[in-house]
Amino acid sequence: MSESQPIERLAPPAGRVRAVLDTDTYNEIDDQYALAYAVLGGSFDLEAVYAAPFHNDRSSGPEDGMEKSHAEIQRVLAKLEGRGRSLPGRVLKGSRRFMEAPGRPVESEAARDLVERAGAAAARGAPLYVLAIGAITNVASALLMEPRIRESVVVVWLGGQPSYWHTAFEFNLKQDLFASQTIFDCGVPLVHIPCKNVAEHLRVTMPELEHHIGGRNALCDYLVSITGEHMARHGAQSKVIWDISTVAWLRNAEWVPGHVVHSPLLTPGFTYSHDGSRHFIRQAIDVRRDAIFADLYGVLAQ
Repeated sequence: MSESQPIERLAPPAGRVRAVLDTDTYNEIDDQYALAYAVLGGSFDLEAVYAAPFHNDRSSGPEDGMEKSHAEIQRVLAKLEGRGRSLPGRVLKGSRRFMEAPGRPVESEAARDLVERAGAAAARGAPLYVLAIGAITNVASALLMEPRIRESVVVVWLGGQPSYWHTAFEFNLKQDLFASQTIFDCGVPLVHIPCKNVAEHLRVTMPELEHHIGGRNALCDYLVSITGEHMARHGAQSKVIWDISTVAWLRNAEWVPGHVVHSPLLTPGFTYSHDGSRHFIRQAIDVRRDAIFADLYGVLAQ
């Protein structure tokens, strides 16, 4: 890429764009909101959804997490049929394991599809936006399989902490250290949405959810139900809906303001090191919580 092209790609998009969503949907309950938001919002064309691997108490390992996420994507999309929006043409399975060493991609349907779609985007001359809300294995693998696609994609990733924070450690980022390092190192245009002090402000309570979307339709009832179950299981009074931050940025970047910074070096100890000669990324510094939720509720309950 030319020296100016990566910075130009970090600017908010103008007009309607194409996008794919990479999601560990069964990990908890916020991916479901992001998936529905991306499909129903209507401000960009969601072409495909990729199931990302995850491993926590809801899976026996990354492959099981990916398979459960694939099934959950289908479950949510089934509740969106007949809502007057075109559903993603493809729902593909992603990586069955995390990267085992630097520079070693994990082949998957999702990674191969991303390579193909990025190639088509290059031919059109307009970037493909990759909304990533889980471990970044699928996306990093595609970039390693075909490095030229960095010229035709923009990755919008929720993962890690702000580059000024004392640690980078966070669920999405720490799941696959090598993939996370790849995203920061490879030079792909990256909009980085940290969790601490940024996405963590996207917090909601059950009374608010029930007031705004309770009883509106089958999808809304499902979201309210799984959120209530999650909060009861964890003894929580509120829940952060982290993943809607990426969709919100693509819908209206003013809701997720940020600035351009040098891409940090992610160390094996999950800290950031800094080098002023590295390429630039855009890093979010805040979210307009009320504006995002007002938009989300309107989209879900329409």
